[in-house]
Amino acid sequence: MTSLLRKCNTLCNQLLKGCTSHFTVVPRRWLNDMDKSTVTIVNQDTSLGILINSYSRAGFRLSNGMMAIGPIAIFPKSVLSWNVNTAEDINEESLSLFYTLEPKIDILVIGVGNPGQQVSSKIIQYMKEKHISLEISPTETACATYNFLNAEGRCVAGALIPPTQYRISEDDIASTKRRNRDMMKVDDFPIV
Repeated sequence: MTSLLRKCNTLCNQLLKGCTSHFTVVPRRWLNDMDKSTVTIVNQDTSLGILINSYSRAGFRLSNGMMAIGPIAIFPKSVLSWNVNTAEDINEESLSLFYTLEPKIDILVIGVGNPGQQVSSKIIQYMKEKHISLEISPTETACATYNFLNAEGRCVAGALIPPTQYRISEDDIASTKRRNRDMMKVDDFPIV
């Protein structure tokens, strides 16, 4: 086995001559079960329930392949349309679904849409009286928080409003340019 690894290492060195490598070949005898790492892509694991893959002005793309249009009330196993348009529309009636459920949810994650939107302090106090913890944040952060708590197995629900503004990073711009450049190739020849 060690001779095979040496041959592979020699072959790799010849193929990658002049390239720097950040990896080394480690003989198997140095590894044990405690050294193994595994990676699980959470959004592809259906046993965790429904997760949010992405969002847009129109709504949310879910881990089960479905697209939910508009504001949503999301639970680990189901998604409902939520009849609000902005954070100002959130009131006792629009949140009644979340405190009438059995078993009671541990935490309600509210995505208010754009940064700077707020929920009334009366609503926060009202939900506190109903013994439901709130996490209120812009929808971008709320989606990640909901996914994390759901993957942990917490009894969580989300009340999410699609944002109307986006934060675009340099990585987003670069990946879009790369995708567009790759789309303009035919048989590995660029279209000029």
